[in-house]
Amino acid sequence: MTVFSHPEFDNHEHLSFVCDPETGLKAIVAVHNTSRGPALGGCRMFPYASDEEALRDVLRLSKGMTYKSALANLDLGGGKSVIIGDPRKQKSEALLEAMGKHLEGLGGQYIAAEDSGTSVADLKIMGRHTKHVAGIVERIAFNGQPSNGDPSPTTAYGTFVGLKAAVKHKLGREDLTGLKVSIQGVGNVGYRLALHLKEAGAELWVYDIHHANMQRAVDELGAHAASAENILFLPVDVVAPCAMGAVLNDDSIPRLKATIIAGAANNLLQRPDHDQALKDHSILYAPDFAINAGGIIDVFYERNGASPEKVRAHVEGIGQTLTEIFKRSDRSGMPTGAVANTLAEERFQKHSSVAQAPREQIVGAG
Repeated sequence: MTVFSHPEFDNHEHLSFVCDPETGLKAIVAVHNTSRGPALGGCRMFPYASDEEALRDVLRLSKGMTYKSALANLDLGGGKSVIIGDPRKQKSEALLEAMGKHLEGLGGQYIAAEDSGTSVADLKIMGRHTKHVAGIVERIAFNGQPSNGDPSPTTAYGTFVGLKAAVKHKLGREDLTGLKVSIQGVGNVGYRLALHLKEAGAELWVYDIHHANMQRAVDELGAHAASAENILFLPVDVVAPCAMGAVLNDDSIPRLKATIIAGAANNLLQRPDHDQALKDHSILYAPDFAINAGGIIDVFYERNGASPEKVRAHVEGIGQTLTEIFKRSDRSGMPTGAVANTLAEERFQKHSSVAQAPREQIVGAG
């Protein structure tokens, strides 16, 4: 397994491999860029088929967090961590504590938050041994409801805001009544996105690898159950991938019937050139790191005690950001992902690192 010559390696600042035989912990931590501030990103636990698959995921995800935070105008860098294992079978307090000890040893250059396969409770266990965890503070959320720190509701709301912006740009409509949307993955984020869409009058099709999640959406939201094989290819207006990445590829793109892709999953494109492939098929792609930034916005503001109103206003700016990306894409002829990348790179490449110390105090303390 190579690192520096790995196709997903992008001058990452730090990469560490964690192994603790006593607890069974096997993990990788990647810090991509800290020019805007300390790297903040989720800690994912997933039963990867190979170490190579885990490495590829963490390299891509950490880079994506750099672009996501920069595009959202947050004083944060990009990082990610992955724990190799089945969270339903192999997760234990001892394993999580071992992960926390490793995070503490990194000295705050990476701050972990909840992700697929981990929870607020898991991050609190890690927090027994490190102060460098986020998304665990109980407070009143942007929607006026009590929050335990879980950023999923804000991620879902931001995705909903971004999806509406895409529908307005592509279809020329603001009313979502009767809009047909298929959602791949109805876990913490996908289900909440489905709830927002249902309340807005959309008709839903759903699939989730865990049958109970799918059945809940059917029973509680009146969604139509779909299969793993057809969820992306239904004759709908919007496809919202909210599970794992790389689902937009050489095989899937020609088979898409929707004219909009707007989902919360990270790294939806299997390769960068699939951005252009979507444009060539007249499909409007809401770049994932732009539309799913609600969670990182929420976690950032948690650390400095901002009001729920300030959080909501920043999250609703996701729609404005996407509208600007769509318009620039129309003017330039560049695909939307390339436009979003350019905007993000302008922000993190020229950002001075002089002020990183106070930002770290705000985000990573306590």
